[in-house]
Parts: sequence; structure tokens; C-alpha cells
Amino acid sequence: MLRSMKSMEDYTIGAIDGIVGQVKDFYFDDESWVIRYLVVAAGEGATRRKVLISPIAIGRPNWSQKILPVSLTRSQVANSPDIDTDKPVSRQHEMGYLGYYGYGSYWGGGGLWGAGLYPDLLQAGLQSNDVRPHQDDLHLRSGNAVMRYYVHASDGDIGHVAGLLIDESSWAIRYLIVDTSNWWLGHQVLIAPQWIDQISWAESTVSVGMTRQSIKDSPAYDPDAVLDREQEAGIHSHYGRAGYWPREAQRENAEPRL
Repeated sequence: MLRSMKSMEDYTIGAIDGIVGQVKDFYFDDESWVIRYLVVAAGEGATRRKVLISPIAIGRPNWSQKILPVSLTRSQVANSPDIDTDKPVSRQHEMGYLGYYGYGSYWGGGGLWGAGLYPDLLQAGLQSNDVRPHQDDLHLRSGNAVMRYYVHASDGDIGHVAGLLIDESSWAIRYLIVDTSNWWLGHQVLIAPQWIDQISWAESTVSVGMTRQSIKDSPAYDPDAVLDREQEAGIHSHYGRAGYWPREAQRENAEPRL
């Protein structure tokens, strides 16, 4: 099932022995477009700070109560490596974080998470952690920062990014929610990250190789309704693109789940 990133802001992170804090942002990597960390405001008073929580640690969410349980103690989180969330996070910093928790690295295996589709395999230590990044590798981006990025079609502006739709199992970003209300009042459409031609992080713009008319004629997105597979198929068919699900279903059948 797909969930809006905005809808998960302020979710509570529940540790084994109590509440850690609330989700304030999401870091995704700009190569595979997968959420790698949740930025969580943890602690109270003078000890309050922002920490990173990996989806690797997250168990079965309680969606009705807006709780994301993690297989960590409050002490583990409190003593986790300091990472300045206001500055770029390098792969070297990530290796320190992953090493602290004993997780495998998610990069280098050919899948969304190591060689697999889901983060739980890295918690189990079933993936190797021998892929060494370059020291200056900077691939993490703030989900909040991408909001309001302008979206350019092949023949002109089309709107701005209003949200991200996340796969609740793999934490992959499946779609950018694009608000085109500057041209068509109240109209939102979906564009998959794989359809993006170019992103200028410096200029806060997203460029896609589609015409404005093609985007206007695409199926509208209703944020108040659940997006089902039939609707996804309709969107992909409109743009003449193959769906991601057949490929991932084949990979899923070939890998173990915990």
C-alpha cells in the first residue's frame, strides 16, 4: 500500500521500552529514491535532539494510532552517533550509524535494500557490508526540502511537488504528487521518479520529458482515496511506461522474508 509522506509526519516512534519521539522529516537517497532514514525529534528538554531511525529497525506499524515500533531501546537511540541533520550526511557518516546498530549497508547489492527489496534482511545481517563508499558520497535528500520544487514539462512549467507517495513495505518513493493548480484548479497528478529527466537540487527544479498536455490528460490523483494497482496501471499505461510491480514481484519470490 502507498502512503503519503505528509501523512506520516509527527508519527510516534515507539522503542522496546517506551516512546523515542516524533517523525519530523524523511531522508531519501537520490539514486534509487528510497527512504533511508526518518528524522526524529527525540528526548525532552536539554537532551532533545534530532536522530536518524532507519526503516531497517521498524516493525509492523500501527497505522490507526500513528505509531512506528522499532526494535531498539531508548538508550540505544539516545547513545546513537551524533549526525547534524542540518548538514549533508555523507556515506561515511552512514557507515558509522549502520555500524553502531550492526546493520548491513543498503547500497551496492543491486536491490532497493542491498540485494533485496525490503529492509528487514539488513537487520538480520543477511547482507554483506563490504561495499566501501567514497568519502564525499552525498546522496541523501530531505523529503521536506523537495516540497514546492517546481516541475517543468518539455514545453513549459507544469506545477510544483506537493508530496511523495511511499511504499509502506519497501519504503520506496513510488510517485511525486504534482500540484498543477496554477494551470488547472485543484488538479493533482502523479509522476514516478524514474520518469524524471533531470533534477537541479541547487535551483529546486524537476524536469520531465512529457508535454504539458500529456500531463494534463493523465489520470487525476485523489489524495482522499486509496490508490490501487488498477489506477497505477492506468497511469503507467497513459505514459506508455511499464509498471514496477512485475519486476519486483519476480525478485520478491526469489528472496526470503522474516
